Amino acid sequence: MEGVIMFQSTIRVGGVLAALLVSTAAQAQVTAEQVWQNWRDASSSYGQTLTATSEARQGDTLVISGLQMSSTFEGGSFTGKIETVNFRELGDGTVEVTMSPEYPLSFNAADDKGKVAGDVLIRQPELKVIASGTPEETTYTFSAPSVKVTLEKLLVDDVEKDVKAQADVSTLAGTYVVTSGEKKGATTNFTAGDASIDIDANDTEAKNKFVLKGKISNLSGKSDGVFLAPEAMADLNAALKDGFNTNGQFAYGVGSYDFEFADATSNGKGSATIGGGDIHYTLNSTALGYGGTVKDVAMKLSSSDMPFPELAIGYSEGALDLLMPPTKSDTPGDFKFLIALKNLTISDDAWNMFDPNKVLPRDPATVEVDTTGTGRWLTDILSEAAADQPPPAENPVEMQSFNLNNLVVKLAGAAISGKGALTFDNTDLTTFQGMPAPTGTIDLKLSGLNGLIDKLIQLGFVPEDQAMGARMMLGLFAKPAEGGGPDDLVSTLEFKDKGFYANGQRLQ
Repeated sequence: MEGVIMFQSTIRVGGVLAALLVSTAAQAQVTAEQVWQNWRDASSSYGQTLTATSEARQGDTLVISGLQMSSTFEGGSFTGKIETVNFRELGDGTVEVTMSPEYPLSFNAADDKGKVAGDVLIRQPELKVIASGTPEETTYTFSAPSVKVTLEKLLVDDVEKDVKAQADVSTLAGTYVVTSGEKKGATTNFTAGDASIDIDANDTEAKNKFVLKGKISNLSGKSDGVFLAPEAMADLNAALKDGFNTNGQFAYGVGSYDFEFADATSNGKGSATIGGGDIHYTLNSTALGYGGTVKDVAMKLSSSDMPFPELAIGYSEGALDLLMPPTKSDTPGDFKFLIALKNLTISDDAWNMFDPNKVLPRDPATVEVDTTGTGRWLTDILSEAAADQPPPAENPVEMQSFNLNNLVVKLAGAAISGKGALTFDNTDLTTFQGMPAPTGTIDLKLSGLNGLIDKLIQLGFVPEDQAMGARMMLGLFAKPAEGGGPDDLVSTLEFKDKGFYANGQRLQ
């Protein structure tokens, strides 16, 4: 609950700061006073309030002193104060915005599980924003040698907690392009050197402790979108139909983290390194997607509760890619589901827990499932009405096609691979007992499965009678591979003429 409330508060703070930057950029060709007024107007449209103790002209600069930011949200609020903000007209149609090198924020939130409050200090020395372009399309360039966010105080149910936390970002730079109008467009590009996080939490009464130190390098990202007024965004489904859209891609380089934990009865520590990766997302009227990759991961964990000294896990690549239509439609849209974990290794100490004599091969394991297809939602999954309704009794999605682009499973000396494609007749829900009748073929290659069954019997994991049933199923659905080894099998699963065939033999 504490983490959720902290996250919500952070999002609110981020919204205020974004509003400040965006509104400043949108008025690059006007006077400092007009920029300041637009800043307040933009913040008000987000449900936030800006006030100042004084506004004074000093030559080409409008100086705002005692800037107070405040906002409320369901169950809580936050406030912040920036001592000085300078709007300086540079004489060439651009405006430079600078502010105090640090400022505090306070937040509080509560729900039926409790309440949380705290103070945060944001340090951003030498942050500069230069706005240029036209009022209709404005570009601002920002840079900061460093940005530090420090948790100064945290209270949970009015009790102060011994928690120290700080996040740092170095050499932040980028651009932000804003187009004005009823539908506002925004395009962002940024880079940063390193980002780090340090957390040290202690509860002496409960004898709990948690320490985390992490660092990641070479951050970069870009995003663009069209955004509507806050009231229009209340119903996301309606907003998408009205033109709201956003997408982004972010990348990161080498990273690492270390942590320690302890309570009254146990303790432990762990670490991890990564070689880099990326994250992407998209949301518009035809597509909702999310995904990412990570490479060269190595993790270690030790604990006084573990029966061996250390657990080590590593893999060369992990990937996730999801795509689907976001709204109800009369026409099919694209679906995608990809998940991959390549060259997974586990330390011998873990293997020895169930296979001390090394009966099973300990080769790196790989799982990859890559599928695409077309289909349509039969209900608006993002509408306010759908959110308040129980899950539908019938299938809410209608699939038209399914492509198995790649299937790879390698584990303990056995391997399965496959490809194929199916289409579906959604008017026939009786032939396959409620499932739309498919047409198409799935081709599979299998190796080492009988050998794996033998080893599982040897280890006592599979009884003889169950192993016999598994071999019978293999015999029913697969046949020896032509030119292959004694434990190489192939299987062609075909749906046609309202029937199901395995290697040409009709099974249904």
